[in-house]
Amino acid sequence: MKLLRQSPDAPGSQMELPLSDALAGDGAASGAAPGGCTPAQPLLPGAQPWPLPQPNARRLQVGERSVHYTLKRSSRRTIGFTVDDRGLSITAPRWVTLADIESAILEKQRWIFNKLGEWRHREARRVLPTVQWREGASLPFLGQAITLQLESPAGILLFDADTRVLHLALPPHADEQQIKDRVQGWLQHQARRLLSQRLDVYAEKLGVRHSAFALTSAATRWGSCTADGKIRLNWRLMHFPMSMIDYVAAHELAHLKEMNHSPRFWDTVASIFPEFRDARAQLRAHPPELLPTF
Repeated sequence: MKLLRQSPDAPGSQMELPLSDALAGDGAASGAAPGGCTPAQPLLPGAQPWPLPQPNARRLQVGERSVHYTLKRSSRRTIGFTVDDRGLSITAPRWVTLADIESAILEKQRWIFNKLGEWRHREARRVLPTVQWREGASLPFLGQAITLQLESPAGILLFDADTRVLHLALPPHADEQQIKDRVQGWLQHQARRLLSQRLDVYAEKLGVRHSAFALTSAATRWGSCTADGKIRLNWRLMHFPMSMIDYVAAHELAHLKEMNHSPRFWDTVASIFPEFRDARAQLRAHPPELLPTF
């Protein structure tokens, strides 16, 4: 088995199964798991199945559970599995039989059900109430809630740090889109200022210089760094406490010395941000798609 990608930043989880492994069994699709592997626990009574099967999905009974999957044929040499918001997708060589594919599903059922469970949990969290763009609405800013107020006593966009109220300087009849645009513009302005400052702080600690900085609205990444020193940070980081922001800044700057995630890379991160493990764990628990929608 070769793991292609399995990270919190990835939009889906993928794995690749060499055919030497996939074809090792007898090719029969049965409910028993090869090698004594037991299926994951079934859903609680009353729980809704997730995801809903795709129109062209196939179905395989695995013990007491059913797994739906879509199948695509290609010229690849291995059977590839992908689990994302659409469920399980499989890409297989054109000459591999359906029985061999289903045997491979049985062999890798633990990984498949674990990943489906992770995505089911993520979808359940996604249905939490979203921001209502109106007077009195709240959203996270630097780890604490702030309240939106349309009118401003000063007649200008103003954030009161003592009361944690963001005065938007909008008329009482402003619609949701106007409010959302004003808040997003303010957050991006704050991000451009604060994230740049934090990069400068940790660049000095590390003794490096980045060549450029820009904001990003990427759906699955908090930051990136190119070999020529260009760093991009997600403006949605402004929802988080400073420790998480500093971790991302230190992480991307460390790539200026180590363009990888080797032990030397993490030693580099620790040299300027020793508490990175706690911040990294918090960040992994808050993927971008679970933040307030804009």
